[in-house]
Amino acid sequence: MSETTIEADGFLRGPPLDHTVAHEIDARVDALLTRAALLAPDRIAVRSDTASLTFAELDRLATRSAAALRTLTGGPDQVVALAGVLDPVFAAGFFGIARAGGVSALINPLLREDGLVHALNTVRAGAVVATPEMHRRIQSVRHRLPGLLHLVLTHREDGVPADPDVPTLSELIAAAPPGVPAPAGTPDAVACLQLTSGTSGPAKAVQLTHRNLTVNAAQTVYGHRLTADSVLFNYLPTFHLMHLTIGLVATATHVLCAEPDLAVAMRAAAACGATHLYSLPVRLSRLAVDLRLPAMRIDSLRAILSGGSAMPESATVTLSEHFGIPVVQGYGLAETSPSTHLGDLDRPRTGSCGLLVPGTDCRIVDVDTGAVLPIGAKGEVQVRGPQLMHGYLGRERSQDVDPDGWFATGDIGRIDPDGYLFLVDRLKDVFKRDNWLVAPATVERELRRHPAVTDCVVFDYPDEFSGAVAYGLAVVRDGAAGPADLMAYVNDRLPYYEHLAGVELVDEIPRSATGKVRRRELRDQTLDRHRVTTARADQDSFPAGRS
Repeated sequence: MSETTIEADGFLRGPPLDHTVAHEIDARVDALLTRAALLAPDRIAVRSDTASLTFAELDRLATRSAAALRTLTGGPDQVVALAGVLDPVFAAGFFGIARAGGVSALINPLLREDGLVHALNTVRAGAVVATPEMHRRIQSVRHRLPGLLHLVLTHREDGVPADPDVPTLSELIAAAPPGVPAPAGTPDAVACLQLTSGTSGPAKAVQLTHRNLTVNAAQTVYGHRLTADSVLFNYLPTFHLMHLTIGLVATATHVLCAEPDLAVAMRAAAACGATHLYSLPVRLSRLAVDLRLPAMRIDSLRAILSGGSAMPESATVTLSEHFGIPVVQGYGLAETSPSTHLGDLDRPRTGSCGLLVPGTDCRIVDVDTGAVLPIGAKGEVQVRGPQLMHGYLGRERSQDVDPDGWFATGDIGRIDPDGYLFLVDRLKDVFKRDNWLVAPATVERELRRHPAVTDCVVFDYPDEFSGAVAYGLAVVRDGAAGPADLMAYVNDRLPYYEHLAGVELVDEIPRSATGKVRRRELRDQTLDRHRVTTARADQDSFPAGRS
């Protein structure tokens, strides 16, 4: 990857948007599919264990999907929520929404009832393409979703009677009229909404334009050295849009793997000739300590790539040495479509998030004064570039992006003399478990709903594989509930990444003079106390109440 440069004002600038990425700047995201279908009509675009689509087939399916969704929703500019399920149906749904002139709202299929209510109401979805499991959850809270008019299934479950009032996307496509009107709008129109917890807890809807998505896809293709002969092996639990769009820009084959067993998944990667393996730090960390690793071989592999949370350096070194390839991570946010930094495959630097992608700037500023800090100093990471969001839904962009285009990420980091970014901590209290952003306030709300809990606090607790997990301190009425009871209550109501991994019962939750919980102080005290305890006991023990 090209060198970054230090500008006179003290910020770092990535390589220019040259011919390797500039041809995507003025494209709508659905045009990526049209272009790929023209360049490589018979090449496999996306494949899973159950389905396979060439670029030409996906292009035709997207057009039919667009006609079906336009008929269903009644016109352009409609918000259609789409479950991020790891299946080719996601690709057909996403490009169908775009080609119909609609706006897709990408929804985590692991969300529970309250999370779905918040997500669907936040994005103002009029329709949703949901998995059967999501559909059941949505039905139980349908009365809390006044704007949701249409439910569509990604597929039907074997042995479950079909509900004629809830069609599958395939059934809608089969009944759709031929053709679809050309979508209105320019590359600067909003293409999709992505939810983020931000730095204050409640999810916000990030508005990403067609240009945001197409430019960032091209930036990533450049950074990851993708070509038409690349085979992208997607080993994540849900579909991330980035992996779909980069495959189209490179006209590369995208293989989806939902296999839970690490060894079986690696055999699948070898069998399909994977060149780039995309996964989560938590899965790669487990792979690095898997006793079967010495027998695993993927001769075609050129790189292992991860993002979303910190990758342990020990796991990076182990996998890199075993497979003989670079193992790198990147950095970005929902607000940046998502990438601003990517690990350099030619000069990987363990522990870093890599270098700036083309056309992107980064600076480190003092968290109190906002002054730009010199290279090597720790401060808040700020970024700007063509992949930066249009803004949050229902909020003026100027509230979050300054007049010069800088966006404050809420992350603390430093940049080394060669331009590599290293993250240090979060400015706020949110943290990531695996690849999911967790707001402690969300978990606290559920914990407080337990009838025995009178007060509580939740914070992040270090975890070898997941990076961090939620841990709580709770005040309960005498003998009314124990740690296991509280954990079961909360974890039954939240997706796995927000589950409490442990709870301690305490007499009180200390607060400041103004009534605020000193979350970080309590976290540090708890960690210090546990270090003393574990020093006296088995090194693998965990505080009482682990799930």
